[in-house]
Formats: sequence, structure tokens, C-alpha cells
Amino acid sequence: MSPSSVALVRRGRLRRIRRRRTVVAGLTVLLAVLFVTSLCVGHTVYPPYDALRVVLGDTVPGASFTVGRLRLPRVLTGALAGFAFGLAGATFQTLLRNMLASPDVIGISSGASAAAVFAIVVLGLGGTPVFLIAVPAGLAVALVIYLLTYRQGVLGVRLVLVGIGVGALLNSVVSYLLLRAPAWEVQEAMRWLTGSLGSAFWDGVGPLATGVLPLSAVLLLAGRSLTALQLGDDSARALGTRVGTSRLVLVLCAVGLTSLATATTGPIAFVAFLSGPVAHRLTGGNGSPLLPAALTGAALVLTADLIGQFAFDTRFPVGVVTGALGAPCLLWLLVRSRRTQGAL
Repeated sequence: MSPSSVALVRRGRLRRIRRRRTVVAGLTVLLAVLFVTSLCVGHTVYPPYDALRVVLGDTVPGASFTVGRLRLPRVLTGALAGFAFGLAGATFQTLLRNMLASPDVIGISSGASAAAVFAIVVLGLGGTPVFLIAVPAGLAVALVIYLLTYRQGVLGVRLVLVGIGVGALLNSVVSYLLLRAPAWEVQEAMRWLTGSLGSAFWDGVGPLATGVLPLSAVLLLAGRSLTALQLGDDSARALGTRVGTSRLVLVLCAVGLTSLATATTGPIAFVAFLSGPVAHRLTGGNGSPLLPAALTGAALVLTADLIGQFAFDTRFPVGVVTGALGAPCLLWLLVRSRRTQGAL
């Protein structure tokens, strides 16, 4: 290779690295702006300085309760759940090389949802007990889908089809439970199924953060092995990747993130599905999509929550807004997947 060709390759690589870093920095700034805006805006508007003082632990008359007790746990829950959904969705889509292989498409979210509705409607539970039931249920459903899919390996298309079938079965269970439930319990279950931050308080932030932060750290650190697995098992082994171990760690972490987020906020529609493709478009497919997708997911949830609270005369749960915005994007991605064989 001539020196001019080497220089051209280096310039191209540096340009891709700069683009990715710029996108990550831009998403981080956007997330910070959305975070501060969500703390300051409401029936009572507080200046950013007062909101920052409350976050740092100072006592500010009026703001300490409104910002510290009501808005801050809501914003933290939304950001953590969006981060988890975006990261898990991009992991599945990249690992299986199929943009339809998102947790809310392949039935994992449905597992946590069915368990949560059972806990609310049949057992009469709420809060942390629902969380403790929904998380292992999501993990169990993911295991069932994996076992039903495995035939000398896991193919992305087969997993999507099996996941859609399992999800449809679980959704029918949810419909039956809602049909037999008293009216007051149906209202609570439907609010949860829609995907909402309305019941986000400090009691739920701790368990969510305790699970999301370490699992996210493991996934982000495993991003290099995920990139190698995209090349195929043989190529990944040639690059020194432990294929079986890496795939198991990636799947377990992604399923755990999905179950944790769904158990806390309900299944917020399309966040896991859209975060990966949006991040891919922004970065041009350069490097691992995990961190950009996670930041995109958090930004999507906070943006949708602001729209649902203040853009209309009636307040809408965040899941209603993401569903309305995500449906057209889903149709566009389905059309595009026919041209790209399911790739992002």
C-alpha cells in the first residue's frame, strides 16, 4: 500500500472517530438540557440555579418539595429506563444482525408485563413487590424464547418469529386478566401497561439504578466483543473472542436491563426498537452503537415525557407519546429492512 493510500485510510478513520465522538457529546448535552428542563418546568417554573441547588442537597423553599420529591425521581427514572431500553435494544439488534430483534418485539417485555399485571390484578400488589415479580418473569420468558429458538445455534429471524408468538400468547393472558379484574384494578394495570412515569418516586429509583448501572457498565465494556461477533463466530474466534461466553454475557445483561426498566415504568413503546437505528444513522455506523443508542433512548423518554405533560391540554403517559411517534418510524424501518436484509 502506498504512503498516500495509508494517509487516506488514516484520515477516513479519524473522520469516523470524530463523528462518533461529536454525536456522543451532542447526545450528552441534549440529555443534560432535557434533564434540567424537566426539573424546572411545570405548573411552577423554577430557575435552573434553584433546581441545581436542590439536586446538590440545599433547601430551597417550595423547590425542595416540588423538584426534590416529585420531579427529580421522575426524571431519574425516565433517564435510567430510557438508557436501559436503548442499550438493550441495540445489543439485541446488533448481536442478531436484525433490527426487528428488539426486546419489545420478541416478547421479553411482554413477560415482565404479564407478571406485573398478574401481581396487580390477582395478588393486589403494588410498588416494589410488583418490581420483584416482574424482573424474574422477564428473565424466565427470555430463557423460554431462547430454548424454543435454539437449533444448533440461534438465528435472528427464528428468534424474532418465536418471540412474536410468545409475546402474543402473553398479551392474551394480560387481556384475560384485565377482563376478569375489578374496574379499579384495571385502571391501575392499564396505566402501568401504557408505560408511565406518573408513579415514579424515590422508592423505585434505588432498585432501578442498582440494577441498571452495573449491567450497563458490563455491556459497554463488552462492546468490543459485540463488534467482533457481528463478523461471525469464526472471525470472532480468530480475533480472540470467547464466542459462547461473550454471547451469554451480552444476552443476560440485555435481558436484565429490559426486565428492570419494564418492571419500573411499564413497557414504554418503541424506545428499545428505535434507539439503535437512530443512533446508527447519527454515527454513520462507526464503532459500537451501544453508548449512542443508550443516550438516544434516555433522550427519547425524557422528550416524550415533556411532550406528554405540556404539549396538550390533557396529560398523556410517556408510552402514548412514544407509541404515536414510533409507529410511523416502525413502518419506515420495515420497508427499509427489505432493502438491507434486516440490517440497521
